This record gives sequence, C-alpha cells and structure tokens, in this order.
Amino acid sequence: MNEKYNVYLVSDSTGETLDRIFLSLKSQFENFEYEKKEFAFVRTQQQIDKIITECINLENSLILYTIVESKLAKYISTQSEKNNVPCFGILGNLILSFSKLLNQKAIHKPSAQHVLDDDYYKRIEAIQFTMSHDDGKKIDDINNADVILLGVSRTSKTPTSIYLANRGYKTINIPLILDQKVPKDLFSNEKACVVGLVADPERLADIRRNRVAIMKDHKLKEYTDLDYIKKEVGDSKSLFKRNNWPIIDVTRKSVEETAASILKIIDIKKHK
Repeated sequence: MNEKYNVYLVSDSTGETLDRIFLSLKSQFENFEYEKKEFAFVRTQQQIDKIITECINLENSLILYTIVESKLAKYISTQSEKNNVPCFGILGNLILSFSKLLNQKAIHKPSAQHVLDDDYYKRIEAIQFTMSHDDGKKIDDINNADVILLGVSRTSKTPTSIYLANRGYKTINIPLILDQKVPKDLFSNEKACVVGLVADPERLADIRRNRVAIMKDHKLKEYTDLDYIKKEVGDSKSLFKRNNWPIIDVTRKSVEETAASILKIIDIKKHK
C-alpha cells in the first residue's frame, strides 16, 4: 500500500502558477496518493510559521512554494529544513539563472505577472467576446473573431473557446447541425483562423447518451443514434475538406491539447 502525502502549495500570489506546475508534476507518477492544501498570498513569516507547524503535526508532509521575495523564500526554506519538512522552491533557481543570463537584477515582486497591462485587457475583452458568441450566437459578428471553431454537438467547442479566450483570442464556436447551413461570411473570411473539430462517432454517442440522461429528455432519439452521428461527422469532415479548413480530432485530446494544436495552426497561418 502506497503512503499518502500531505502536499502544501504555498504561494505569495494567487497560486495559479504553482497549481499548474504541481498538476504537471503529479501526472508523471502513477501511484501518488496525496491530499493537497493550498495557501495563497503568503507574505509574512507568521503565515509560514503556521503552515510549518501544521506540517510538523502531520506525517508525510511536504511543501512546494513559489515565493519571489528573497528574504521570505529563504525563511521558508530555512524553517522547513530546521523542522525536517521536505521543501521545494519552484521559481528560485530559475529566477537566479535568468538574472545571470540577462545580467540584471530581478525585481522579486509578488503577483508581477498579474499587472493590468494591455495584454490583460486584451484577455478580458477576448473572454467577453467569446462568451457572447458561444454556441452559434451573434454569427453576424464573424469578421471580428480571431478563431472560429466548427463541429457537431459535444466536440468540446465551448471549453476550447474559453481556453483560447484566456490566451487572448476572440473565439466564435458554431455548432454544425444536419441540413442547417453555415454563415456565408465564413467562406469569405480571411482574418480568422477557421478550424473544424471532429470526434469518433461511438465516443460522441456515449457522451450524448450521458447528457440526455442528465437532461431526462428521451425525445432526442436522433441525437444519440449512432448512424445519425456518423452522418453528422461525415458531413462535417466533407465541409472542412471542401474549404481547406484544418481538422482536429478531439476524441483522445484534452482541451489544452486541442487548444495547443489550434495555436500552432494560428502561428503557421501568421507566417505564411
């Protein structure tokens, strides 16, 4: 039986960066049982003392931290070592290495990545645009989009759109329904990157059956019928190929992987 670890994620900011790093780290170990505790905006020695006291009282505790203020980072490291608590600084060595490479001193300012600059407002604008254009809404606004996603129901259009919006891309997603025509502006659009999303029909049928069960609407027979779905997916692929739109199969892809593929397509299109 594997030991269970108490993992303390300690950050002097929102903790978002640290959480993502831990997510990547834990994915590399198949048998890693843990209970995660997150501490955001930790900026005093008193806060650190409280965390370490808690660690001491629990077996198999360890600390991962992102603290950029030098004295506080040194304090958590020293106190952890003194109390035999495994402790790992995530950004410290990287900041030091970059400082040497760039030949300049780091500012060591917490939350520096959350500055309200042009990029921040661009992301907010993209999120607002994307949310108001979800699921085929306001398609007359196509020419203002950076990305247009097309696909039949349950091909991860909405979560992928939101992910792209968080990266600053105004995204419209349009559901493809049999016998329903796509907007004419789509064919003449040169600004936006149009991408077709497809998935394995059997996988789609499973997802749709689960959705219908939750909705408790048993009138949607065609929606979950495998032959109907095969025709839907086949017709969508034909549409994409006719218009030379890139196709991404999302069957075994996470939203992050799908978005990464789209960002690569955008980059290729940009440098043509």
